[in-house]
Amino acid sequence: MTYARSVGMKRTARIAFVSMALACAGVAVTACQSDKDIDITKLGVETDPPEVLYNQGLANMKAGNIAEASRKFDSIDRQHPFTDWGRKALVMSTFAKYRLGRNEDAITTGNRYLKQYPNTEDSAYVQYLVGLSYSKQIADVTQDQRAAAQTIDAMSKVVNDYPDSEYVEDAQAKIRFARDQLAGKEMQVGRYYLERKEYLAGIQRFRTVVERYPTTNQIEEALARLVESYYAMGIVEEAQTAAAVLGRNYPDSQWYADSYKLLQTGGLEPRENRGSWISRAGAKLIGA
Repeated sequence: MTYARSVGMKRTARIAFVSMALACAGVAVTACQSDKDIDITKLGVETDPPEVLYNQGLANMKAGNIAEASRKFDSIDRQHPFTDWGRKALVMSTFAKYRLGRNEDAITTGNRYLKQYPNTEDSAYVQYLVGLSYSKQIADVTQDQRAAAQTIDAMSKVVNDYPDSEYVEDAQAKIRFARDQLAGKEMQVGRYYLERKEYLAGIQRFRTVVERYPTTNQIEEALARLVESYYAMGIVEEAQTAAAVLGRNYPDSQWYADSYKLLQTGGLEPRENRGSWISRAGAKLIGA
């Protein structure tokens, strides 16, 4: 074998080896890119220092890349738990998840923060975010109102545990809305029973509104429905009391006008029985 031929064969072998290596690398990259569980653009991110990840997260938030920001903050949480950077990342992670509409994730992350860091300067804000995440899930009154009750619980903690925080005013507004939703649900079910002449079942729902949700927008109709239900059952004294309480608190209400007219069809008029539960509940009404 000549020297030139030997060199040529070695060069060919090297080229073949490099080509094969590149081909294999290409296959590996393609495999990574096609694997739904692996995103090569995200590999190695957890090796960055927490302060670098945190600043990158803030930059992404500012640029509107909320999902990427959330990933940065979650990386800090995983790699540096129970550190100051980890604590701050939990706050931002809760906010990012809330902004992304991942409400249950935001609630879980926020509650974890509050359990680990209950008395920090960010606790009020995180509790507020938890309340907002519940409030975003409140459905129409025809649907289950569990989220409304959870909103009240979460926002009440903002009001009671952090009374000097800047979030109290909006927390109170969210509580009022959630209570109105719960009252609205009771009214929806009560009307269902009333339409089917199941008066006792309907009265229980209307009574719940009067006793438990006296400051909601549902109160006028609830009293009027009590007049209607009691009158239909022949319990005229309670019907008269409900109308009297309604008229004393909301004299210009159309609901009162309708209730008055209903009593007149039987030769009756509003008259309050002070011993009735309706009279006692009347002291708590928003018009009292």
